[in-house]
Amino acid sequence: MKANARWRLFQKLAKAVCLAVLVAAFCSETSLGHRVLRDIAYADVDGHTLWLDLYLPDPVPQTMVPLVVWVHGGGWRNGSKDDTYAPPTLGEAYAVASINYRLSGVAPFPAQIHDVKAAVRWLRAHAEQYGFDPERFGAWGASAGGHLVALLGVSCGHPDLEGTVGEHLDQSSCVQAVCDFFGTTDFFTLVEQRGLGENRRIMAEDLLLGGRVEALPELASLASPSSHVHAQAPPFLILHGSEDPVVPVGQSIGFASALQGAGGRVELVIVDGAGHGFSRDHLVHVKPFFDLWLRKAE
Repeated sequence: MKANARWRLFQKLAKAVCLAVLVAAFCSETSLGHRVLRDIAYADVDGHTLWLDLYLPDPVPQTMVPLVVWVHGGGWRNGSKDDTYAPPTLGEAYAVASINYRLSGVAPFPAQIHDVKAAVRWLRAHAEQYGFDPERFGAWGASAGGHLVALLGVSCGHPDLEGTVGEHLDQSSCVQAVCDFFGTTDFFTLVEQRGLGENRRIMAEDLLLGGRVEALPELASLASPSSHVHAQAPPFLILHGSEDPVVPVGQSIGFASALQGAGGRVELVIVDGAGHGFSRDHLVHVKPFFDLWLRKAE
């Protein structure tokens, strides 16, 4: 091998090693303060095993800590529990559970919310084992995950949304605080807000319901968090980009207004100029919100 060729090969190998070191450093940073227990089965349903990852404070604290359940996005069609920035955002004062749920290609709604509630019940049943406080549960999700945590927050005990997934039906699926990042909240107003006509394209929401939203009004209402608001709903933090082309910002504005009108507690942050997502700088709103509602008893 010529000297120049050997030098080019060395440079490529050096770059690969540097990249591996950087990736390892980033991964260790994102898990800083937590030990991670991956791929814990929380339920089996229709031949599908449902998994979650637990991020537990390290070192082990002397008292029970709050738990925040992270629900991933992906249009209810894609995504994974592996994609979470909740642990580094919340730090070692919190345990985090990042969960999978059945996607719309596997089962239509309400399978997804049934799975989320099953995860909450499983976590509450195992709270003592893992050291988190069953009375201080939060939920946080983005996009499709934002929809599911919003629905989780306003529907505790709803007979059609609880489901029978999992082995801990005696446990509560209630959560004490919810952070919704740009989730769909009203399936009825969505088509108009997106500016779609009668010959509109198929939406992710149609795939979730198993048919066009307009043709399934009862199911669309069941799936809409705005249909279930009440005064006893837990506190909400809602973040949404003002220029979101996927989920119109009017979804969060309308949901926040409905919560306020019902006597609920809600903080709405509209990120000016942002689309479907925003920079990590805006995560600064999240921990103070959960600290206020989940750590005030400490």
